[in-house]
Amino acid sequence: MTNKEYRPLVYICSKYRGDIKTNVENARKYCRFALDNMTIPIAPHLLYPQFMNDADPNERYLAVHTINYVLLGKCRELWVFGKEFSDGMQREIDIAKRRKMKIRYFSEEMEEQA
Repeated sequence: MTNKEYRPLVYICSKYRGDIKTNVENARKYCRFALDNMTIPIAPHLLYPQFMNDADPNERYLAVHTINYVLLGKCRELWVFGKEFSDGMQREIDIAKRRKMKIRYFSEEMEEQA
């Protein structure tokens, strides 16, 4: 079956560092949720750690401050998951606010917050 409805790009903002295994599992769920809600999810923290070294300060800077911010600019909305924000998440939120992007906040259970 083909679905020809337009799907906007949305940037998935959720934790990566800390409990990486759990955070990656959560990010996958958030991406599926976004897909099921007629969007195309962009989650750099699921892709770039596959071939970049997050422990290398130069590679982390390239991923966080160059690649992620370019991708954020290609998205229509920023979707933020969870109630506690990492430093990286907060930077993404701040950039989206400066760019006057639509920001939507969701709980870890994927319920939209006011």
